Amino acid sequence: MPELDATVERLEAAAYTIPTDRPESDGTKEWDSSTIVVVHAHGGGEVGLGYTYGPSTVAHLIESMLADSVTGSSALTPQRVHRRLRAGLRDAGQAGLGALALSAVDVALHDLRARLLGLPLATALDAVRDNVPIYGSGGFTTYDGARVAEQLGGWAAQGIPRVKMKIGRHPGQDAARMAAAREAIGSNVALMVDANGAFSPDQALEWLTRHARFGIDYFEEPVSSDDLPGLRRVRERAPRETSIAAGEYTWSPLDTRRLLEAEAVDIVQADVTRCGGITGLLQVGALCEAHERPFSAHCAPAITAHAGCALSRLVHCEYFHDHVRIEGMLFDGVPPVRDGALWPDRGVSGHGLTLREDEARHYRV
Repeated sequence: MPELDATVERLEAAAYTIPTDRPESDGTKEWDSSTIVVVHAHGGGEVGLGYTYGPSTVAHLIESMLADSVTGSSALTPQRVHRRLRAGLRDAGQAGLGALALSAVDVALHDLRARLLGLPLATALDAVRDNVPIYGSGGFTTYDGARVAEQLGGWAAQGIPRVKMKIGRHPGQDAARMAAAREAIGSNVALMVDANGAFSPDQALEWLTRHARFGIDYFEEPVSSDDLPGLRRVRERAPRETSIAAGEYTWSPLDTRRLLEAEAVDIVQADVTRCGGITGLLQVGALCEAHERPFSAHCAPAITAHAGCALSRLVHCEYFHDHVRIEGMLFDGVPPVRDGALWPDRGVSGHGLTLREDEARHYRV
């Protein structure tokens, strides 16, 4: 039986910076490492684990601003704690770093609750599906055609029916890279692209016209997600077969509501490690349900494998190269891919992830 009076005894946060396996870039950014901030929530004889991707200062924010507010609260009511934490971040900023910190803590608290209940996280969240379909994501603009073909073709060979590549940094090179990708994946695998906001609306529409022969199924952030009128313009004029998506920088359900009210996207995105954790993700899912709009989960596949099972409007989750690699390096219990989907382990309590302390300490910031 769970300890119904269990409380959160303490929070711990630590940051780990992992170099990429080769230089990476997209339409608007270059990077050679990623930092993951891992949170442990202790209570009732169990430990919940959460994480986010962002600067190491997020760990300090968690321990300096959120830990005291969480300590002593019920370990079985993460959504109640979530409301208090978001309100407490008002002066520090509820978006950006504040949202990253809140998301990591919220995931850890939901995991702790499920472990105390002795239930898989998907079950504790009242899952409506058994698995989460994925798309392979990478194809960075630092990759030439041969590397893009190798990576995307490899995902297709594994039975993943949709793949995504980065475009827009060097638009003149995109056609050759996309041709290599399409040849590698064949005609039956969906080809998705992501400009990371590199274009103006006119540039995005011209780019789509020029590359229509490649059969683009999904165009993510053709323009900045802050440009809601621009996103809507691209959506209204894009080919019918190309869905326009945005929302990876949704910091709360309010941002999702703005996307929906502006009719800016065909497919709504949010990231469980940015949008307020599992509590925020469930709220985004409810908005998509109310607006009858498809939802695509951004990154963090090891958590989304469980959380995504509770979302009725979910169409897929991003199986992002960097996060897949980091989660596989640092955690035991990463869910497997089978038949183009992630299958959460229903034989564990919580999400089943545990940090490999010996491996992680080499990368601790």
